[in-house]
Amino acid sequence: MHIRYGYRIELVCEHDMPLVTLLDVHPSRRHDLLRPDEMRATALRDPAIQLAVSQHHDIFGNISRRLVAPPGGVRLESEGTIYDTGEPDRVRELAQEVPPARLPDEALPYLLGSRYCETDMLADQAWQLFGQVPAGWTRVQAITDFVHNHLSFGYHFARSTRTAAEAFHERVGVCRDFAHLAVALCRCMNIPARYCNGYLGDIGVPPNPAPMDFNAWFEVFLDGGWHTFDARHNEPRIGRIVIARGRDAADVAMISSFGSHLVQRFEVITEEVEDLSIPLAPAMPPQFDARPAAA
Repeated sequence: MHIRYGYRIELVCEHDMPLVTLLDVHPSRRHDLLRPDEMRATALRDPAIQLAVSQHHDIFGNISRRLVAPPGGVRLESEGTIYDTGEPDRVRELAQEVPPARLPDEALPYLLGSRYCETDMLADQAWQLFGQVPAGWTRVQAITDFVHNHLSFGYHFARSTRTAAEAFHERVGVCRDFAHLAVALCRCMNIPARYCNGYLGDIGVPPNPAPMDFNAWFEVFLDGGWHTFDARHNEPRIGRIVIARGRDAADVAMISSFGSHLVQRFEVITEEVEDLSIPLAPAMPPQFDARPAAA
């Protein structure tokens, strides 16, 4: 199957504003691209002005871009098409945990606490809840089930500073909070877990009438490989397109700005397509009230 994806984001600022972005499809999926998704950055006051953009890989292997938004602001946009197998997330019920002493070096950082995943504050609760659950896939699924049922989802609950421990006690959140809490609980049980964000459209599920957004989920290291889990949706989904992976949302912020600004437009598109000649839908009007970016 083919999936068309893209974004249009407009940021308004009064002065020059350096930006660092993580908006490109992850290198692990670049070989599936049918059409490049190069970022276009233009000045809001004069869209004919193309802004200089540089590219590098961050310490987690994600594709990062740098640019400077001019006074007045910047429009960031991209669209691409990717091949996908159309298969849902793989389920490996027999996958076993790898003892910490046998983990590969690259998995070790994902055992430790991080900015939004305070393992020291959740360790006792984690062992009380999951210490008697069979190790491996069954334990990770139990953690996923718990988080899915423990938190209530709502965009009005979005708060960029909420940590896993706070989500545990407040029992509300958006997709990043579901992922953070699941990641933290897995790490408490000595299971490496990493935070992921990217595109996830309504493919194979009833359409969501709310405007499309980026999504967050998590991956765990079992049986020598990484496996996908999603505490918010808690079901295998079709068509995930990873953008970035890290210890938590602090590592994979999609836009990091070094200056004050307002978000004037925020549009994300992810949809299955058959006719690759059909362009993306027209951009939404500036007054469109997009739902908050929760990934």
